Amino acid sequence: MPRSVQIRDLDDAVYDALARRAAETGVSVPELLRAEAVRLAARPSTAAWLERVGRRRSTITTEQIVEALDEQRGPWPDAGR
Repeated sequence: MPRSVQIRDLDDAVYDALARRAAETGVSVPELLRAEAVRLAARPSTAAWLERVGRRRSTITTEQIVEALDEQRGPWPDAGR
């Protein structure tokens, strides 16, 4: 069963920004907020994401990461001095 949510005390600047964004995409403010609420609800919380990422294990060492970054960046600008 669909439910309603009411947001009170939005600053005028916030509402105006939402109205502009809704107009850019051709929807109403409630439609924009509904789509954003669906997107937000589908994402894990920060705590859940951090917990899941923390369980990952990698065989790549810090030294390998630094070496790969240095290779991508190229020589330091003052390396020849």
